Amino acid sequence: MPALVGVARIEETRDQAVAFVIDLTEQKQAETALREAERQNRDAQMQLAHANRIATMGQLAASIAHEVNQPIGGTLVNAGTALRWLTASAPKLESVRQCLDRIVNDSKRGGVIIHRIRDLAKNTPARKESLEIDEVVLGVIELTSSEISNRRVSVQKRLTDDLPPILGDKVHLQQVILNLIMNAVEAMGEISEESRELLISSGRTEAGGVLVKISDSGPGLPSGNSERIFEAFYTTKASGLGMGLSICRSIVEAHGDRLWAMPNEPRGTVFCMALPVGEQSFE
Repeated sequence: MPALVGVARIEETRDQAVAFVIDLTEQKQAETALREAERQNRDAQMQLAHANRIATMGQLAASIAHEVNQPIGGTLVNAGTALRWLTASAPKLESVRQCLDRIVNDSKRGGVIIHRIRDLAKNTPARKESLEIDEVVLGVIELTSSEISNRRVSVQKRLTDDLPPILGDKVHLQQVILNLIMNAVEAMGEISEESRELLISSGRTEAGGVLVKISDSGPGLPSGNSERIFEAFYTTKASGLGMGLSICRSIVEAHGDRLWAMPNEPRGTVFCMALPVGEQSFE
């Protein structure tokens, strides 16, 4: 039985004392229940985040298939060309070598794409590692490039060189950026093709952290309280669950900073993700 035992001397008499024993069983049980509830909440949030990742990747399925098919197709073309050069009456070995180099490059590219997809699809505990935020952003841009092109969206990148590394979970931060890009692309589906502009930029915050902005030229934020878009189950999409932005904010807050939205000029929305650098807070 957990207990608190104490003795206190009575100063007035100096020859008397009071001893006490307090049963801490209920307190310890309450603390254990609270820790278990917190663990279950973290597990539930992780499962929800993983489900959101899978759902988003489902939206990208056709684009991902196209991305994987490109290096496979290139490998087949170059292999066929190399065979023709080798079987010619006068084999051109230098041309064959160039074809083989292209096959190697296509194979590496296909491997990188599959590796990124596999990482996003896995449900692993959050881990902290030193990350270059621009590399994280570029990886997601490459993964979504076909979808951006298919939606007739013009994309610009303004990434700042030599940003300090952050401490975070790569897959979770990729999920945030993936959600924000997909939301922006879908929002711009309501406007004419020539007006669809996506700007992805990085820089520093006033507090010295790292800032990533996803700006679109879509219809903009809902009138009234723009914070509503981060509420669980709030959505303006006919088929949406309204969990994406809520999960994204939870991920960024777990990294020790914040995610917010503001109007873009002359129209659209800017999503801003601030992240601390170095060894600052990461849950």
